[in-house]
Amino acid sequence: MSDLERVPPGVNPTVPSSARVYDYLLGGKDNLAVDRAVADRLLAVAPDTRLVARANRLFLTRAVRHLARQGIRQFLDLGTGIPTSPSVHEVAREVSPACRVVYVDYDAVVTMHARVLLGDAPGVESIQADLRRPDLVLDNPHVTGLIDFDQPVAVLMVGCLHFVTDEEDPGGIVAAFRKWMAPGSHLALSHVMTGSSPEAIAQLTAATAGSPAQPTFRTRERVLSLFDGFDLVGPGLVPVHEWTLGDADEPSIPLLEGTPALLVEGGVGRLPTGVA
Repeated sequence: MSDLERVPPGVNPTVPSSARVYDYLLGGKDNLAVDRAVADRLLAVAPDTRLVARANRLFLTRAVRHLARQGIRQFLDLGTGIPTSPSVHEVAREVSPACRVVYVDYDAVVTMHARVLLGDAPGVESIQADLRRPDLVLDNPHVTGLIDFDQPVAVLMVGCLHFVTDEEDPGGIVAAFRKWMAPGSHLALSHVMTGSSPEAIAQLTAATAGSPAQPTFRTRERVLSLFDGFDLVGPGLVPVHEWTLGDADEPSIPLLEGTPALLVEGGVGRLPTGVA
């Protein structure tokens, strides 16, 4: 089946998608030629990027497992990406079948695949919405019908805020979600860093110029500021392949030596008691 035949109505097959590029790096098949071209340009100067993508995914699953063990039973996954197993609800429900998850992505391809995968799974929803519009996400009936914001919730922003430009105010977006989060809630996020190699930054910027897949590389100080109001837990903000709480049953992390050419750091923050 050609790329054109696989594209849902309204999707431009000449514009790369961050979700589909990520899918390709993870070894998935739900991507188009334009997405593979972006990834291949990056891999040419940063050949360990596939390992970084896997490490980023493992950061997500480790964080979700930890939060479920801390008693979190509801998860809002923003910028979900193409469904990859194990998904957030699969990891969380290994700890407690009572966990509820809402997946959110603005990409029509992501939403289509998520709905096919989830089917009629109770306690799990997938919506097409843009995290840049927190009001529309938080007022969505699928969200309000499943997430009780009077109770602790985990908001996941893994690998998505670097696609929010400075003009779109990523800090303001996080703050808008934080206002809805009860004390004891958590924020998990990862982000590409200015510590990446100049060659990787240049290639990824050039390959995605003018598209929604173009990332903004930010300094450690700037990414730390996204956690304003939260207390960092565990190792803090670190390269995703180093984020661990030392649990014996954690899946192994891809072997990455030194600083990868594409540096992605992640962290988990907790909203303290008495803060809303």
